[in-house]
Amino acid sequence: MQTTRCSAQDLLAWRRSKLAQGGRAVDFDWLLMMQGDLSWAALQKMRILPESTVHLAASLTELESLWHRHVTEHVPLQHLVGRCPWRDVELQVSAAALIPRQETELLIDLALQCLKHSDSDALPQAGFWADLGTGSGAIAVALARSLPRWEGHAVDLSAEALDLARVNLRSLAPSNGWTLHQGSWWEPLRHLWGMLHLVLSNPPYIPRTQLHGLDPVVRDHEPHLALSGGDDGLDCLRAIIDEAPRALAPGGWLLVEHHHDQSDDVLMLMRDAGLDAPQARPDLQGVMRFALARRPLRG
Repeated sequence: MQTTRCSAQDLLAWRRSKLAQGGRAVDFDWLLMMQGDLSWAALQKMRILPESTVHLAASLTELESLWHRHVTEHVPLQHLVGRCPWRDVELQVSAAALIPRQETELLIDLALQCLKHSDSDALPQAGFWADLGTGSGAIAVALARSLPRWEGHAVDLSAEALDLARVNLRSLAPSNGWTLHQGSWWEPLRHLWGMLHLVLSNPPYIPRTQLHGLDPVVRDHEPHLALSGGDDGLDCLRAIIDEAPRALAPGGWLLVEHHHDQSDDVLMLMRDAGLDAPQARPDLQGVMRFALARRPLRG
């Protein structure tokens, strides 16, 4: 790989020239960080000390080519570099699965909070977890690392997505107990129905009529299988919630992510299914983006 050594002043001028062609500064700086190995702190230092020397782990030609494709073809930068930071790891990503979003990191924190005993911060030492619609394996990786003694199961309908999830799980949680299953939602886990203590899902939830209005970087490059939730966006959430009372262990938790305007509908689906104490939780912007509930301990 070719590297670059230049003055901060020259790099800042080059950066301005590229941004003049289009795109957002925050995305360009992300590219410098991921492909050029230039940290945010180093970028700030450049502005303070313009005569300092900067070392990039990529050539300006390579960076310019990637930026040009992003601006002109709307290819996600994560696809162009093949990686995406998420929680405390760096995931491999591709067009086979949805790019992990920052707000979904909160789903892991919410899940771990649900598992903690009220009188202690300790997590249960054993149990069964599942990630329905695992995609890149982001949620599965986080659960496997957070619950190393649990038995985990990640499900996806797409064989290509499962291949990607396998790469990430083998790389980031190699010694933790997990299994991948191809199929639709709960179906591949029927042998575990009634035994699952924690189930998470970030399913497709965008109404079909809204797909055409998505940003081209999403609409044209991320799999519609991972985006479209049917006419009202709730098809996949219905399938997951309806079977939850049979698939979860008594007292087992279900946590899902949903569209920004679906909170009331998802909570109603949970109540109608017979799940206990459905609750809404906000994302990083304060929008109710998550719902959680549990199977009653009895009944």
